[in-house]
Amino acid sequence: MSQKIYEMITERIMNMLEQGTIPWRRPWVVNASVNWKTQKPYRGINTLLLPPGEYATFKQVTEAGGKVKKGAKSHIVVFWRWLEVENKETGELEKVPFLRYYNVFEINTQCEGLESRRGETSFEHDPIEEAEKIIEGYADAPPIRFHSGSAYYVPAKDFISVPPISDYPKGEEYYCTLFHEMMHSTGHKDRLNRPGIETVAAFGSEVYSKEELVAEIGAAMLCATAGIDNSTIQNSASYVQSWLRVLKNEKKWVVQAAGLAQKGVDYILGMKYDEEQEG
Repeated sequence: MSQKIYEMITERIMNMLEQGTIPWRRPWVVNASVNWKTQKPYRGINTLLLPPGEYATFKQVTEAGGKVKKGAKSHIVVFWRWLEVENKETGELEKVPFLRYYNVFEINTQCEGLESRRGETSFEHDPIEEAEKIIEGYADAPPIRFHSGSAYYVPAKDFISVPPISDYPKGEEYYCTLFHEMMHSTGHKDRLNRPGIETVAAFGSEVYSKEELVAEIGAAMLCATAGIDNSTIQNSASYVQSWLRVLKNEKKWVVQAAGLAQKGVDYILGMKYDEEQEG
């Protein structure tokens, strides 16, 4: 990729930041966690406790003629129930919250003999040839796994996980998401050994925030290489803006992150990075 394209993407992001951008959004469809029997979505803390899926108690599973797979580990669902308790001083009945929990199992992955009761949202896309070439050309890329609901890179185990392309209304956003996680992986100690990956950094910290800028700007550069940047650049700029707020809107971090992103992009593309390009 030429230096001109690197500069073009950085300039476009900077211009969008100056103009104000739409709030960043997750580009994939999240199929929420629901109660299998009622199909009602879980709420509150349960949305954090449960990955996307359909859940039922052991009793509900067996009563429906199914069975829980051997060794399946249950998930916890909590809820509040209001109990009427007599006030010893006044003699009046008062409602008191009582926290309870259930153990539940995901019926599609942890059970047998039961069928899903909901229609999953799915999209069909043809692979984008130039984007696929970039993925295939990443010489020492970590394994890529596909799971709905979230995208991340795990440095300790060196693998990437992203929602499958069928979860995205726009196929281009799938590649942008995957490119973002690929950029994170270039920071691994056996690749470019970038501080944002190899230093333990708390979510929202300066080091963490800068790494997110590097990954997203690099993803935008890779999208430009694949010719799909017009479909992804606005969302990338919005994502960058979300992390710049953490960094007190210091636009200089975009330029610095762009330099590190160039190294990561060149690494993925198998090109030798020329430090004189930054001069």
